Amino acid sequence: MLKKRIIPCLDIKDGRTVKGINFVNIRDAGDPVELAKAYVNQGADELVFLDITATVEKRKTLVKLVERIAKEINIPFTVGGGINNVSDVAALLQAGADKISINSSAVKRPELITEIACEFGNQCVVLAIDTKLIDGQWRVYVHGGRTPTELLTLEWAKEGEKRGAGEILLTSMENDGTKDGFAVELTKEIGKIVNIPVIASGGAGNGEHFQDIFKIADADAALAASIFHFGEVKIPELKQFLRKQNIPLR
Repeated sequence: MLKKRIIPCLDIKDGRTVKGINFVNIRDAGDPVELAKAYVNQGADELVFLDITATVEKRKTLVKLVERIAKEINIPFTVGGGINNVSDVAALLQAGADKISINSSAVKRPELITEIACEFGNQCVVLAIDTKLIDGQWRVYVHGGRTPTELLTLEWAKEGEKRGAGEILLTSMENDGTKDGFAVELTKEIGKIVNIPVIASGGAGNGEHFQDIFKIADADAALAASIFHFGEVKIPELKQFLRKQNIPLR
């Protein structure tokens, strides 16, 4: 069995780490460079950096900030937000990112997944899927969760893998920031139809939620933000708890 990963997420707005509930009501959560350093010391397996307004504001990801964070950490680092072409990816990898995450740009032009995979390898491409339950069906949202699309989440996950994505970062907007638990059933369904790792995101509130997403949904990794940023759950204690449940961790 592959070892599971615990991944803190830095949602960045105006150069600061922020966190919201269901993608709205956003509040400040601290300095991203300091948080990144703290997470390495706490034993995080990877780090995700999402520039949450880059696409909406039609600008590039904050390359300088990525550079500053990359200098301070020694764990795999995924960066997303405002990535529209291969040269955007090259700039971020040059700045110190290990993987890039694409969402809106991939929905708009699915060929981008293949272009990045061909240029830099599948392991570099994380397809981020923001999804919400509409009339009983999980649908894909873009522009930082602002815009619904006609795409069905399960079909898009399959297509993303086919086009060259090496991982899926699945965020349930229904669960995001609620601390009521991950979207276990949805994550399980996605995991059954793709052969690439699935990172579950949205809704973590305690150790049991991580236990469920790993044991019931068999997610490869679990991502969380506010519970880590505000010290409600500490990574070393979380890992200790999960090991006691016989969950293999990095």
